[in-house]
Amino acid sequence: MSHPLVCMPKRIIQIATSSGLAPYSLFLLVTFMIAMKQPVSDKVSPGKNYTYLALGDSYTIGEKVDPRDNFPSQVITILKEKEIGFAIPEIVAQTGWTTGELAAAIRRSPLQSHYDFVTLLIGVNNQYRGRKVETYIPEFESLLRHAIQFAGNDANHVIVLSIPDWGVTPFAAGRDRIQIAKEIDEYNAASERITKKYKVHYIDITPGTRDAIKDSSLLASDGLHPSAKEYARWAEEVARFIQSKL
Repeated sequence: MSHPLVCMPKRIIQIATSSGLAPYSLFLLVTFMIAMKQPVSDKVSPGKNYTYLALGDSYTIGEKVDPRDNFPSQVITILKEKEIGFAIPEIVAQTGWTTGELAAAIRRSPLQSHYDFVTLLIGVNNQYRGRKVETYIPEFESLLRHAIQFAGNDANHVIVLSIPDWGVTPFAAGRDRIQIAKEIDEYNAASERITKKYKVHYIDITPGTRDAIKDSSLLASDGLHPSAKEYARWAEEVARFIQSKL
């Protein structure tokens, strides 16, 4: 290992030696001057635990996977590995919920008034129950406004994820897979338009979920919901965006 004084600029050495500084004091001086030149980030607060609210349905709660493997929990794990502190995510989600049921749950949940980040993924059960996209639009927009409010009215700290295509799963066997895909695309087109209207970040996970038609490892044991492996792909994208805002 080279001596720490080897790479010292000559002028610093001259000043230090002429001042009669001891070698250790000289080393401290150089270390301080080098540190002062390093870029300092004022975004990530040391020791702070950021907060995260996840709103959704079975795709958010993580039906059929361990709670630590749902995508909100994996997001936190990824960020903690990067030494970014996060509290345990607060999740308001349940299998089978539609936009209306999620809205009702939000109203009766004892939530904080503010979270550092909020994700929203909702709509598959509206589609599954045969509801028209026209009725989904105002309900989704209302939920998105709530999400922005929870994020302290900072749209840059809200993330919307698209609806996965369950039509490629074994659960959809015997159903019109093409029609399911068409309806999912219609719902996603509507949610993306609204999301961009509010200048909120939109992550299109749908194409990736269609890989399950040829890769069963992306599905949980029920042959319908995503596996931990699939959730990890969503979590990587969400975590990447969150880190960019810190």
